[in-house]
Amino acid sequence: MIKKLARRLTAVAVLSLAVAGVQAETLSVAATPVPHAELLEFVKPKLKAEGVELRVRVFNDYVQPIQATVDKAVDANFFLHRPYLDSFNKEHKTNIVPVPEAAVHVEPFGLYSRKIKSLNDLQDSATVVLPNDPSNGGRALLLLQKAGIIKLKDPTNILSTSRDLAENPHKLKFRELDAAFLPRALDDADLALINTNYALAAGLQPTRDALLLEGADSPYANIVTARPDNAESPAIAKLMKALRSPETKKFIEEKYKGAIIPAF
Repeated sequence: MIKKLARRLTAVAVLSLAVAGVQAETLSVAATPVPHAELLEFVKPKLKAEGVELRVRVFNDYVQPIQATVDKAVDANFFLHRPYLDSFNKEHKTNIVPVPEAAVHVEPFGLYSRKIKSLNDLQDSATVVLPNDPSNGGRALLLLQKAGIIKLKDPTNILSTSRDLAENPHKLKFRELDAAFLPRALDDADLALINTNYALAAGLQPTRDALLLEGADSPYANIVTARPDNAESPAIAKLMKALRSPETKKFIEEKYKGAIIPAF
């Protein structure tokens, strides 16, 4: 009887260890709602099957997700591009880094208006709203330059501001706003330069509603970033494999119909 009880206890102990061994590792990732959180939700079942419990924390701005990563409130974030990361690290003296194979997709930056149907209708002294962070503000001005609306002193400077104009023939008036508020400014401004994630969240369809979009050759691929101490963790490696899989590529192409372009 004692031997049988001992064997049962041993079996229970082995089973408990086996169950403990397959417990999922938790990976928390900060993201903006569209498309980043949507993409993370798409790969969540695939990660669960590989032993990673993905927790998605949604933010509606560009500062809190990075700060949450710095503070170790999350393991990684997914919403930004490399120029924004470099600018943020420099300004805030942080050291967030791209994870290996970090690029997931490109969100072509767009120029929108509810007051004009074509750039040929642009009037002098029109009001233009653009993002107030250095990298996206410069990106907006580069798109205006590409359209022939303005000329910059340094056409290659991705951190140009409205103070760096060489030519402004329409005497445009520039206002800088937090990127999340740009869609709301469409009713008041003549032109708004809006990040695609916020355009989609506001119900805009970039390929239909934008007067002008960046091309597929945009250098602003959205990436996953983390702290140097965990950027190469096995869980993040599994995340990137899932985000850059053929299934995710097909999901991006079918769901966003050109508004978002896979970067792998």
